[in-house]
Amino acid sequence: MTRIKDLLDGSLIIEEIAATDKLGVLGEFASLLVARGKVRDRDGLVRVIMEREAQGSTGIGDGIAIPHAKSRELRDMVVAFGKSSRGIDFESLDGKPAHLFFLLVTPEDRPAEHLKTLARISRIMRNAALREALTTCGSRQEIGRLIAEEDDRYPNGR
Repeated sequence: MTRIKDLLDGSLIIEEIAATDKLGVLGEFASLLVARGKVRDRDGLVRVIMEREAQGSTGIGDGIAIPHAKSRELRDMVVAFGKSSRGIDFESLDGKPAHLFFLLVTPEDRPAEHLKTLARISRIMRNAALREALTTCGSRQEIGRLIAEEDDRYPNGR
């Protein structure tokens, strides 16, 4: 099983998202992935994520959103993380703003791995103490450490 801590490179962590709306958040993540050489087509990535969002919001509640998509441009799975202190309307299931964001983009030909990784992100984010700690911490290193520690609690994905 792929572990989140193995996918989440510190350079793919946004300490404070500048965007103020859903499209802006997705654009900010896409620009980061382009800048880090993970994808070439920023607008294409935003488009496929928005197509997924049109099927139903990936704002899962409790201040969490996990926008995700599959892309033929990728050979390897990419996970990025960002947080917003002020919160962003992500059309979440509970109607509350999202503060913590995981972006997951996988190659089109790996749907099972995509679903397993989504489930793993959802699992580690169930921890209210982790959510609180992520909301208040300040550095990429601390964010990465907190996520890795929680990821380590579930070595087999359970």
